[in-house]
This record gives sequence, C-alpha cells and structure tokens, in this order.
Amino acid sequence: MMKPRREKHARDLGPKGVGRAVCLVSGGLDSCVAAAVAAAREHRLSFLHIRYRQLTERQELHAFERIADYYGVKERVVADVEYLARIGGSALTDRSIPIPNGDPDRIEVPETYVPFRNANLLAIATSWAEVLNADFIFIGVTDQGGSPYPDCRAGFLEAFQKVIEQGTARSAALRLEAPLLHLSKADIVRKGIELGAPLESTWSCYRPLDHSCLLRSKGFSQAGVADPALSTMPQSF
Repeated sequence: MMKPRREKHARDLGPKGVGRAVCLVSGGLDSCVAAAVAAAREHRLSFLHIRYRQLTERQELHAFERIADYYGVKERVVADVEYLARIGGSALTDRSIPIPNGDPDRIEVPETYVPFRNANLLAIATSWAEVLNADFIFIGVTDQGGSPYPDCRAGFLEAFQKVIEQGTARSAALRLEAPLLHLSKADIVRKGIELGAPLESTWSCYRPLDHSCLLRSKGFSQAGVADPALSTMPQSF
C-alpha cells in the first residue's frame, strides 16, 4: 500500500493534534484534498461515502476505496440513500434530465445540483460522528468566487454548524470543517500536491465536458500541472 507523504511545513492547515475526523469522501478532487488536510493535521480518520444512484456511482465508489486505502483508513462506511434518486430533480439522478456541457464561469444553479444534497450528507456524517465521539466533520466544498451550488456556500455551512450545536447531545464539541471553502480550484490542486494527496485516484466527471469536468481541467491548467487522472477518466464513460 502506498503511504501518504506528510508535509513537514504545511501551511494554512489549522491546528494539529489528537482528534477523530469523519471525512465525507465522494471520490472527487475536492473531498480527497479535504481529507488530506485532515490527515496532515494528524487526526484519526473515519471515511464516509454516500451512494444515491448518481450517474457515476460505480466510479465514485471505486475512487473512494482507493483514497481510503491510500490513507490506511480502516473505519469506513458506505451509506446508501437511494431516496435522493426517487425524489429526483437533478440530472445526476433523473435520466430524463440531460447533463449540459459545462461552463466553468457559471453562477446560476446547474442541472447537476441535487436538491439539498449536502444537508442530507452532513446529517448522516453528524449521526456517525456522534456515535464515534468524533471532534470534526470534514467536507470538501468550495465557495471561492460564489458557488453555483447553494449547499456549498459559507452561509449554509455556518447555519449547519448551528444545527449541529442545537441538535446533538454533544452540543458544541463537534466542529464542521471546510478547509477548501475559500480556495480556487487551482489552489485546491496545489494544496493536494503539497500534501501528497492521491489525486490520480480521484474522479470528477459525470460526462465529458460537464461542469465538474471543466472546473477540474481549468484548475489543473491554472495550477500549471498535468492532471494525473486524465488518462483514466475518459476511458470509463
């Protein structure tokens, strides 16, 4: 098994120390780098992956397992919430809604938005964190420049922190961490490289040229590095 590299002088990671972190890991670039931040802070890691009948469910689960293996995470849960697909309303779960070509500068809510998905994911993460007596929940959302996804924005995360404090038995002992919130996609790529994150194992596309694919491509291009997963992603469509 490949061992993760530890950055001796990692910047802007926050406080290090003992603590358990439940990391929401979709298998994508952002969640992988957020987990890498948790690892660099030397937290004990527990990985949570959510399946909701999304288009690339198989590829995302495979990426999650590879990332968890890379960090040697033994405590991992794959939760099945297929009700999000039954509810529909998203091109990721409703096959009758086409996924359009992406626009990395888009500001309106895209067709790939799954209604209130992150609230569902964070609720499950909070439940597990309570059982584990965890100290942190890590989520790899970004709001740099204004996210088109409303459940990725800073205001939503601040509100959910209050939900955690009001609705859990441990009150303020559990903290929601979004270490990439104010980073650009290029900065996320650079942070992942700095921390030795397994970017080659990540998956970010729902179809070629969709919004997530273009954002990923733009991020690697602006960071001035080649995407290590570029040769594998298109072959899986």
